[in-house]
Amino acid sequence: MNIGDVAKRSNLRAKTIRYYEDIGLVTPLRDTNDYRVFRDSDLHKLTFLARARALGFTIDDCRALLTLYADETRASSDVKEITNKHLKEIEAKIVDLQAMHATLSHLAKECAGDHRPDCPILQGLSGEDRNPSNETDTK
Repeated sequence: MNIGDVAKRSNLRAKTIRYYEDIGLVTPLRDTNDYRVFRDSDLHKLTFLARARALGFTIDDCRALLTLYADETRASSDVKEITNKHLKEIEAKIVDLQAMHATLSHLAKECAGDHRPDCPILQGLSGEDRNPSNETDTK
């Protein structure tokens, strides 16, 4: 198969496939004209990589998972360890996203969204607090 065929079948762009080759995740054969020739095993690896990347695994995690996948003597605990680490990272991102959502929801509620220039969203983003009750009396 050529790179176009493999790209369609793996749902990856040709540029991504070339990158994966450059970093050693796949090693297609070369034809006499130096074109890449992909085997079924290459397609399988690329499909594996596409699925793993879609789930947010890093390139390093993908490399480790591919190595484990190829090792029939692997311990499933090694695979689970990588997955659990990734799950913790996802959970931390969820917490961060929830905090962002709460902040933006609050700012959006505070903004009248009318013709006036006063905008709590912009004030919040700039770190300004123009609430007079928060000002200290220096007299």
